[in-house]
Amino acid sequence: MSNKFGKKFTFTTFGESHGSALGCVVDGVPAGLNIDKKFIQSELNRRKPGQNEFSTSRKEDDKIEILSGVFEGLSTGTPIALIVFNEDNKTKDYENIKNIFRPGHADFTYFHKYGLRDYRGGGRSSARETVMRVAVGAIAKLMLNEIGLNIKSGVCEIAGMKANKLDFNYAVKSEIYALDKQKEQSWKDAIMGAKKSHDSVGGVAHVKATNIPTGLGEPLYYKLDALLAEAMMGINGVKAVEIGEGFNSSSLKGSQNNDQIKSNGFLTNHSGGVLGGISNGETIDLKIYFKPTPSIFIDQNTVDTSNIEQKCTLKGRHDPCIAIRGSVVAESMTALVLADMVLLNMSSKMKNITKIYL
Repeated sequence: MSNKFGKKFTFTTFGESHGSALGCVVDGVPAGLNIDKKFIQSELNRRKPGQNEFSTSRKEDDKIEILSGVFEGLSTGTPIALIVFNEDNKTKDYENIKNIFRPGHADFTYFHKYGLRDYRGGGRSSARETVMRVAVGAIAKLMLNEIGLNIKSGVCEIAGMKANKLDFNYAVKSEIYALDKQKEQSWKDAIMGAKKSHDSVGGVAHVKATNIPTGLGEPLYYKLDALLAEAMMGINGVKAVEIGEGFNSSSLKGSQNNDQIKSNGFLTNHSGGVLGGISNGETIDLKIYFKPTPSIFIDQNTVDTSNIEQKCTLKGRHDPCIAIRGSVVAESMTALVLADMVLLNMSSKMKNITKIYL
C-alpha cells in the first residue's frame, strides 16, 4: 500500500476512520519556517465534520498535536510528526455490514486485494484520512505564503446546478463554501432534499492558485498538471479533474484554445496556467468532480464476503454531499503539489545553485 506523497516535500499518513488516531510524518520542510499552529488548526476547522446540517453529524474536534520537528515555533529541518485523535467513532453502527460490501465504496476492492478489510467506516479507505492531508497542506501553505503564492477554493456546482459567477471571498463565509451567492439556496435545498430522502448528491469544487512563478513542473514524468490531476484523483470520491478549459477544449479549434502572448503576458488562460507540464505564470485553474456520497440510507443490492447476494442497509453518519468538505481537501492538495514543485525547481538552473554556494 502506498501512503507517501511527493518527492522533495513529502508526507506519509497513517490511521483509520475508527482507529485511535490519524497521523502523518512530513519531511522536506525547510528549517526556519514559522509553524503557526493556530493557522493549521483553522484549516482543519474548515474541513472538520459536524459543523452544520449539510455535513455528517459525527463530532470531531480534530485538534492537532505536533510531536516533532518544531522548536520554539520554527521548523528544524527534521521530520515533523502530526497527530489527530479520533473522539466520536461509533463502531457499532457498522456491525451489520461487517461481512457485506457497501455499493459505491472500496469495501469490495480492498477485500479482494488484501483478503480482509476494516469494515469500521471503511478503515483506511475512509475520507476521514483526509484530515492529515489538510494538516500537511496547511504547512505547505505557510511555506508558499512566504513567497506570495495564494490558493483559494469553493464549490461551483451541486446536483448538476452550475454557478454563474465565482466569488472566492464569499465562499469563505458560506456554510457550504458556495462560490455563487445566488445559487447557494438552491444548492442547500438540493442537499437537504437528498438527505431527507435518504440519498446524496454530487458536486464540483473549484480551486485557483495565483501569483505562481513560471517554471514549476518536472517534465517528462513529474509534470505539474499530471501531478495535480493525480493529487485530485487521489481524494476520496473524485471521479474527474479539469485543468483550464478542460473537457471543453476538445470541442474548440486551435485558434480558439491557444493562449496568445503579448509582452505583458498571456491574453487568455485556456491552459489553466500549465504548458508542457510547466507553470507559465498564469493562474492555476482546477475543477474537481465529486461523485454523490455512496453512503446512503436506501436498501441496495450487494453480496457478502462469500459472494452470496444480500441487501445492504446502512446506519451511521455521512455527508449528503462530499464536495463541500472535499473542496478544502482539494485546496490543500494543490498546496502540497506546489510546495513540492517549488523545492524541486530550485535546482533547475546552475545560477540558483551558485547563488547559494558561491
